[in-house]
Amino acid sequence: MATLRDDLKSLIGTRSANLLAKTMEITTVGELLRHYPRRYSDRGALTEIAGLEQGEHVTVMARVVNANVRTMRNRKGSILEVTITDGSKQLRCAFFNKAKFHAQRLRPGKTGLFAGKVSEYRRVLQLAHPEYELLDDMSASSVDEFVSEIIPVYPAAEGMQSWVIARCVRQVLDMVEIDDDPMPPELLATRGLASLDAALRLIHRPPDFESLDVARERLKWDEAMAIQLIFAERRMSAVSRPAPACPPVSGGLREAFDERLPFTLTDGQREVGEDIAADIAQDHPMNRLLQGEVGSGKTVVALRAMAQVIDAGKQAAMLAPTEVLAAQHARSLRELLGDLGCAGELGAADGATRVALLTGSMTAKQRKQALLDAASGAAGIIVGTHALIQDTVSFADLGLVVVDEQHRFGVEQRDALRSRGADFTSPHVLVMTATPIPRTVAMTVYGDLEISALRELPAGRSPIKTSVVPAAEKPAWLERTWQRIVEEVRKGHQAYVVCPRIGDEPPSNNGEGRPAISVLDMAAELENGPLSELRVGVLHGRLAAEDKDAVMRAFAAGKVDVLVATTVIEVGVNVPNATAMVIMDAERFGLSQLHQLRGRVGRGDVPGLCLLVTETLAGTAARERLAAVESTLDGFELSRKDLELRREGDILGAAQSGKRSGLKLLSLLADEDMIADAREAALRIVADDPSLGGHLGLAHLVTDLIDPDRADFLEKS
Repeated sequence: MATLRDDLKSLIGTRSANLLAKTMEITTVGELLRHYPRRYSDRGALTEIAGLEQGEHVTVMARVVNANVRTMRNRKGSILEVTITDGSKQLRCAFFNKAKFHAQRLRPGKTGLFAGKVSEYRRVLQLAHPEYELLDDMSASSVDEFVSEIIPVYPAAEGMQSWVIARCVRQVLDMVEIDDDPMPPELLATRGLASLDAALRLIHRPPDFESLDVARERLKWDEAMAIQLIFAERRMSAVSRPAPACPPVSGGLREAFDERLPFTLTDGQREVGEDIAADIAQDHPMNRLLQGEVGSGKTVVALRAMAQVIDAGKQAAMLAPTEVLAAQHARSLRELLGDLGCAGELGAADGATRVALLTGSMTAKQRKQALLDAASGAAGIIVGTHALIQDTVSFADLGLVVVDEQHRFGVEQRDALRSRGADFTSPHVLVMTATPIPRTVAMTVYGDLEISALRELPAGRSPIKTSVVPAAEKPAWLERTWQRIVEEVRKGHQAYVVCPRIGDEPPSNNGEGRPAISVLDMAAELENGPLSELRVGVLHGRLAAEDKDAVMRAFAAGKVDVLVATTVIEVGVNVPNATAMVIMDAERFGLSQLHQLRGRVGRGDVPGLCLLVTETLAGTAARERLAAVESTLDGFELSRKDLELRREGDILGAAQSGKRSGLKLLSLLADEDMIADAREAALRIVADDPSLGGHLGLAHLVTDLIDPDRADFLEKS
């Protein structure tokens, strides 16, 4: 008998095992049995042909309508043209080799499975020389998988068809023995879950659809637990080291900052601020995710936390994903602090601190001074890019790390800063993101962090009107777009024009359609055309750091009317006088990215305008996505829509590496309660058994379902 960890070769033969390894990267019994069917058909039911798309690799269950052999016109030999039907729509199959042989087998009335790549010939979809298996011709040993009413259809690949995978699974199930269930017995009992052996057999050989539900429920739990165990361990590891306790200080920098705030904090800012203040007062590290809308005031919340840490005699570091954003943050922090942020300068307030900026492209003199300020403690706040993580940067006493836009940093980078505390302590960590995500996605992607959300905008923020501009259908609307920009500038305001690419790189369109609009081409077109009377600036990531900073300063000072840019302005850029934004080729951006981009306008007391220019046609999936952005300003609602419209594995990429996503059945939206339960269960298990030495089955479950590199902590067991 075989186990889940055995190699497949001894069970299904070297040829089939090598083919599975080559086409599907499946090498063990467990990997094959966790290659679940993607759908099921009733016995004899025909797969729908309607909806097939060119280039798609498909498996179709259908009946032969007719089969005709004819001589080819332009080459020797015969061709067999077969028409098959699923009962509602027909599909053409063409066989160029052994036409007469296939004609003998594919007689009208025969039913079988046909697999191949959908192509187009004379505007008709077809399968060219598909592989097929006739149900009537199957041997007694292979008919077993079709005896039940439900037929599994597996995710397949070229050279490895669904029915071949089904045969391999059937062979393995006949020989495998699954005695050791990785899930603790008490957890199975309290939640009424099936054993792993039963679940794996039912998912591949379900006698009815009710059995499928039982199997899926258990196997979803495996996926949820595997992910949450990783994060539970990460959380335990994060709090196991001591951290500098930074309790609030009366009469310190934080109180002085609060007294000078020219606005009232929102209820959300106060509540989250209290949670953070309590966290950083403890002697174990805070690890908290602060998510909120663009403009919800996360920077003020972070600065109040930094001030509390500085009052305790420690330093705070702020890590930004780009040099533009780092420079913007440094300016914003200095502006918010005022005379409280210019220690050592004329006019500085009592108890003031200093904000230092450190980026990779600074001059040697600037870098030396920033490094000195960080190492000596002269700067209470150090803002920078990934350059802050380098070993050459030292801090006098780092107490808090604020990571902006976590999705742009790897976990390893965050860990690198965590280890920069003095005297073997770990600094507190506050992760911020302006991309609101549903609660269960946050639990899955940021499972090692406590989660806080700012859902309300500060008073005085102006609404943003978003409209789709269908340039191909209504070119006059595009002309009107540029007229609106001119009108906004004449009112004394400014505008952004965002493009998908820079323009100095080779255009990539994969041979489909025109290349994406570029910043350089767009700027030239506008300067010589509809915006010729305005001052147009250009900003993109390949500009030198000083040039980028100069452009942003000029725009912030009102010396540039229209800034044509890439998504380098996506986060952190704050120019209240910018009231309008035009996003070209808007369909090439993600929903969350579009939401972040439009958050750059409406930041003052004038309503914002965001125009989404697209050449995609009404009724397409791309237009549906743009309509979603047009319909709501609620980033949390939009994030749910984003998750519904695209693969969940893309989002989970922030939590995992490797090719296997680990989530084959679990839905981040539909299984919210299960994910929450798994998180609590995982925390309890890891609290009692941090190395999982007493739960080796769970340790193997993690390495089986999640890339082993992401579960390196299990080596401790």
